[in-house]
Amino acid sequence: MDCLKMLSKIFPSLNRKRQAEINKLGYKVHGHPLSTNTTRVLAVLIEKELSYEPVTVDLQKGEHKREPFLSLNPFGQIPVFEDGNVKLCESRAITQYIAYVHSSRGTQLLNLRSHETMATLTMWMEIEAHQFDPPASKLTWEQVIKPLYGLQTDQTVVKENEANLEKVLNVYEKQLEKSVFLASDSFTLVDLHHLPNIQYLLGTPTKRLFENRPKVRKWVKDITSREAWKMACDQEKSWFDKQNK
Repeated sequence: MDCLKMLSKIFPSLNRKRQAEINKLGYKVHGHPLSTNTTRVLAVLIEKELSYEPVTVDLQKGEHKREPFLSLNPFGQIPVFEDGNVKLCESRAITQYIAYVHSSRGTQLLNLRSHETMATLTMWMEIEAHQFDPPASKLTWEQVIKPLYGLQTDQTVVKENEANLEKVLNVYEKQLEKSVFLASDSFTLVDLHHLPNIQYLLGTPTKRLFENRPKVRKWVKDITSREAWKMACDQEKSWFDKQNK
C-alpha cells in the first residue's frame, strides 16, 4: 500500500476534501491516459495542484466518434475539458485556459509580466505545435502506437520524420544556449507542451536525436524529471486511482 492510500484510509477526510474540491471546481477531463494530448492537460492540472475528474473515452470501441462524446467535441478527438458551462477541446487551448485562470496558483507556467514576454511564450508554443509536433507525433505513432495495435512500423516514414525533427532540434540547441528552458530561464507551458511526445520517443531509437545534442539533452532531463510530469505519466495516480475514489 502506498503512502497516499494509507493516509486516505487513516484520514478519510483527505478523500472528502479532494472530492469537495472536485465538486467545487467541477473540472472533468474526457480522454485516455495513453493519449499524448490528454497527458498534456493532466500535466498542467498537476503542476497547478488542481483536482479533476477523469472520464475514460474508449478509443478502441470508437466512443470518441459517436454520441454522447460528439456532443462535447463534434470533431471526435480527445481530450475535452469541462469547467461548468465551459467545454474546451484542443489540448494546448485547454492548458492555456487553466494556466490563465489559475495564474497565481502552483507553478507559474505563463510569464504575464509584459507584452514582450507573453509574445515570446506564444511564439514558442506555436513553434512546438507547428514545427516540433508534426514529426514528433508521426514518430510516436510509427514507433510506439502502431506496435501496440500489432501494426508494422514504416521505417521510411521514420527516417523522413527523424530528418525533420533533427532540423527542429538543431534550432533548439542554439536557443538553449541563451536560456535554461526554451522560452525563458523558468519552466513554462512551452516546455510542458513538448513532454508527451518526448516521453514516448525516449523509449525508441529516436532517443539518440535528443542525446546527441548537449543542451537539448539537459533540457529533456530537466523537464522529464519534474514530479508533476512523473505523476501525469503514472496512470494509477493520475487517472485510474482518481476514477475509483
